[in-house]
This record gives sequence, C-alpha cells and structure tokens, in this order.
Amino acid sequence: MASGEKVDGSCLCGAVKFTAKLPSKWCAHCHCSMCRKAHGAGYVSWAGFEQDQVSFGSGVDQLAWHDSSPGAQRGFCRQCGSSMFFRSERWAGELHIALGCIDGELDRAPQANVFFDQHVDWMPIDNSLKQVDG
Repeated sequence: MASGEKVDGSCLCGAVKFTAKLPSKWCAHCHCSMCRKAHGAGYVSWAGFEQDQVSFGSGVDQLAWHDSSPGAQRGFCRQCGSSMFFRSERWAGELHIALGCIDGELDRAPQANVFFDQHVDWMPIDNSLKQVDG
C-alpha cells in the first residue's frame, strides 16, 4: 500500500505533525468503549508502531496527553482537539496512531476487530477480519 519508507501525518488543524518509519507493526479497528468515547465513533482504526519509529515535527508543544485509564494515555492536539495517539503499559514501547491522522496510505490494511466483545450493534462490521475480544 504505502509507497515510501515512511508516512507523515497531522492533526486536523495541522499544528501537530509527525512522521512514522515503516513498517508498521499492525493495523486494527478498536471497539473498546474508551476509544468510542474519545473519538465519538463506533470504533477507531489504529496503526501500531515502535515508539522510536515515530518523530514529531512542528507543534510538539501543542501535543497533550490525557491519563485515560491506569497505565494508559491518549494524545491529542491542544488547539483543535484531534485525538491522535494512544500509549500504555500493556503495549510498552509502542505508539498507536489513529489511522485517520495519517496522510496517504499505510503499508497494510486493518487486520482485525479488537475488543470485539465491546462492539456496538449499530456499527457495520467487516466480518472477514479476525475478531479478538479484550
């Protein structure tokens, strides 16, 4: 899918910019209730990277972190509020990037529906993907 060795991305207003070196580790749709509430959507598509594969450009001072649950944080832009990142002790050393914040295509399509035991019935589901409970 992705043609280069990296992908770039940003928040809605463009204040927070990042570059992630490929390859990504995985890509999945998360159906957990916290992702749904943080993004106001039926699920959130995430791409996983080793933390040291991601660098920040301009606006890193506009990146804020919210302690969303014990041992987990969600990163967002202070200016526009875009929910962009997730990191946690459960997946130490990884940075999860909201797929919608990546410009262009990633090196892989979503591979699974995770935390599927928390999915909502009103959201259409791609049943051809692996389904993993929390």
